[in-house]
Amino acid sequence: MNLPTWITVSRLLGVPFLLYGLHAPTPQTRWIMVGVFLLAAGTDWLDGYLARKLNQVTDLGKFLDPLVDKLLVLAPLMSLVELGQIPAWGVFMILARELTIAGWRVDPKLQGGAIQGANFWGKLKTVSQIVAIVLLIAPLPDPWQSLSLAAFWISVAFTWISGAIYLAPKQAS
Repeated sequence: MNLPTWITVSRLLGVPFLLYGLHAPTPQTRWIMVGVFLLAAGTDWLDGYLARKLNQVTDLGKFLDPLVDKLLVLAPLMSLVELGQIPAWGVFMILARELTIAGWRVDPKLQGGAIQGANFWGKLKTVSQIVAIVLLIAPLPDPWQSLSLAAFWISVAFTWISGAIYLAPKQAS
């Protein structure tokens, strides 16, 4: 495994901290979890940057990166369901799309024999999920709660749009 792939795998270290910290969070713990989440999410940019800069883009990295992203996103979302901040069916919508795409990626025959990296819509989906999760974790005053929930539903929409685009038949060039 190369350095970018190790950085991808290291992102998983944030998951148990998030699950523990969001179990019965205080406002202070919530701010700490925002930091943990942003630090872990920031490694997503770092591993991709290093993989391209060092010319170390691999099929393993292209496979692991979105898988680790899914775990990092779903862990706090599940905690937020448990806290009653977001509905479980909204998280299920994200999970259903993510499992579908993960299954699609596992069988290279379905996509012409090569593992595809994330496209613009996949990146937009990830950024929208990060923004929504940060807003939902942060102990913001009541007027911000509507914005946080709106950000969550926008991320659900981008999640489904990016999935539909990913699965759409590609035109032959």
